[in-house]
Amino acid sequence: MGEMLIGTCSWTDKALVGSGWYPPGRRDPEGRLRHYAERFPVVEVDAGYYALPSVRNSTLWAERTPPDFRFDVKAFSLLTGHPTRKAALPADLRGYEAGDPELLDEVWHRFGAALRPLGEAGRLGAVLFQFPPWFAPGARAETVLHRIRKRAPRWPLAVEFRHPDWWGDDRRERTAALLRDVDATAVAVDTAQGLPGSMPPVTPVTSSRLGVVRFHGRSAAWGTGSKEDRFRHAYTREELRAWLPRLRSLADRVEQLHVLFNNCCGDAAVRAAETLSDLLDPDETAPRDTRPRSVSPT
Repeated sequence: MGEMLIGTCSWTDKALVGSGWYPPGRRDPEGRLRHYAERFPVVEVDAGYYALPSVRNSTLWAERTPPDFRFDVKAFSLLTGHPTRKAALPADLRGYEAGDPELLDEVWHRFGAALRPLGEAGRLGAVLFQFPPWFAPGARAETVLHRIRKRAPRWPLAVEFRHPDWWGDDRRERTAALLRDVDATAVAVDTAQGLPGSMPPVTPVTSSRLGVVRFHGRSAAWGTGSKEDRFRHAYTREELRAWLPRLRSLADRVEQLHVLFNNCCGDAAVRAAETLSDLLDPDETAPRDTRPRSVSPT
């Protein structure tokens, strides 16, 4: 069985910081990360979607975490075709129009430079490309994925689709084959079912090195409400227990499995991560110092 790393999709989310989960004396940026890393072995840098990470911050993250800790960095919005506000760009890039190829090239360059300290320190677990709901299956989308791999030949890519057709019964095998072809991990998700934007509850394996599961909560406002409403859910032990067979099956087929909670309301995500860890047998996670080192991006 591969190693299962359990964590959350942010350690800096305002709702978590305001929940009281961080104790007095550990509420500055360094203290929060050290406190988190003492309790979980992996975290997602969700903030990378909203603003380009910096080389300085990545260097500090590596310095403030153990050698076996992993960061899964979410790709900046411009790289996945999401609307990107000019204010989210560095000041010197705000004069470009959104579709300018020079802007895209420079953003790719800066995003890659920011990942490098994590890769060189062995902390980079995955680079998550979460595509928008309108990113539908087809030749154009397949070309986009191949171009991403060409731009980032050594990144540990993980891909999450938000258009349900990618994992529909008639498309599932082709989608899995596409991700294998670009050497990317298929991200499995847990969301509310029965809604127009609900993703099929499938757990495909497209890379023997890495699996990723993201728990978004089961809010009825998924895909329609505010951020708080979409992710407002407190997982019960029974809901998490039902996932154990699938998680164990995934872990049997990959070297390392990242399980990340994105139900980011108050401390709900860290509590769910703690509960899932409690439900697993102690020997289902390998010793921290045996975790495989990540690939350094170039």
